[in-house]
Amino acid sequence: MLSNDARLLLHAAVPTLAAGAIAVAVSGAIAGATGAIGAVVGTVLVVLVMGAGLAVLQSTAKKLPQLFQMMGLLLYTVQILFVAVFLIAFKDTTLFDTKAFALTLLAATLVWIAAQTRGHMKAKILYVDPDSAKAETAKTAGSPT
Repeated sequence: MLSNDARLLLHAAVPTLAAGAIAVAVSGAIAGATGAIGAVVGTVLVVLVMGAGLAVLQSTAKKLPQLFQMMGLLLYTVQILFVAVFLIAFKDTTLFDTKAFALTLLAATLVWIAAQTRGHMKAKILYVDPDSAKAETAKTAGSPT
């Protein structure tokens, strides 16, 4: 993972974990231990799903840039389906408070998206590889005619 990718992941994960910590405290105060557990599960699910998605998308962008847009759409669909399967599997659970889980899941997802957007806009990512431009000019500069 390149430094830009790691920085983007860090800029998205840290605010999400902070929002998750706030959600754990609020859920624990309102719904007790099961609320706090639900908030922890929601936060961890968001960080894992969105973090893995970001890593896969960055890897695809480097290896197959022509598939970037299609992979992004497919990735978001898979993420939604994964979370839906998780919700269906744990809809009647007593391990954690499902309302705290759902609200934390929503809040953490929104924070992740906002933080990732902000991090991407603040990143100074080159869209032209300077090394390839130098190689091209060096190759064509002394062409005999």
